[in-house]
Amino acid sequence: MRVFWRKGYVATTVSDLTAAVGINRPSFYAAFDSKEAIFRTVLSRYFAGPSRFLSEAIDRPTARACVEHMLHGVVNLLTDPSTPSTCLWVHCALSCGDAPLQGELTVLRAAGHAALSGRFRRAVLEGDLPKGTDADALAQFIQSVGFGLIVQASMSATHDQLLCVVETVLLAWPTLIAEH
Repeated sequence: MRVFWRKGYVATTVSDLTAAVGINRPSFYAAFDSKEAIFRTVLSRYFAGPSRFLSEAIDRPTARACVEHMLHGVVNLLTDPSTPSTCLWVHCALSCGDAPLQGELTVLRAAGHAALSGRFRRAVLEGDLPKGTDADALAQFIQSVGFGLIVQASMSATHDQLLCVVETVLLAWPTLIAEH
């Protein structure tokens, strides 16, 4: 996982992976079938492990708490000294080019958007967000902030600088959700 995380999908070679796992090429192909297949496994583990805060955020009791948990999780992941200062999924999506996985990564982005948008729709039904809130636009905005944090961190933004962005979004929360 860390090899893909550091190098991206395209730049990671089978030699990089065999060295990281400590096996030879025939054993690699017997165990994992292909670079694509191991990457899919890595993504599943990444979403269940280091970035599980994304799925946990959806279960928060309010839409604001959802956003707060998600964005703080992004900052904590990006500034954890034991991990690369980027998001594995975003790094690989940006470096994937026309690789066969590009479509799958696009589907994952859309699924994340749908989950967040669905959470905001639920918040509207529960009265947590005002009627008329554009759940899709709000989800797109929050995803864009998250992606922006990733870009900033990859360009050496500090924990405090990233946290300032999150706190600004949270301060603006009432304005973001006001009826149009």
